Amino acid sequence: MNLPARNPLNANKLMHSKWTAVAPVNKEKHFIVIKVGEPATPGAPVTDVELQAVHSQRVQVLPWRALRDASAWRQGWV
Repeated sequence: MNLPARNPLNANKLMHSKWTAVAPVNKEKHFIVIKVGEPATPGAPVTDVELQAVHSQRVQVLPWRALRDASAWRQGWV
């Protein structure tokens, strides 16, 4: 059976996207992207995102491509 290809993660559509940590720490399981890092030069690719934990409001900065790691993150709130 052929499964449809999963939509690739697009840096331009990350703002306000929701993420679930596979291994929550300090009850921080659900996160939302609150800022997409602007590149130093116009036209350069996005490099990082700021995620805010829904439970504690703590903010962390990650390379946006780290969200592709299925062993650490799931897209949406699972």
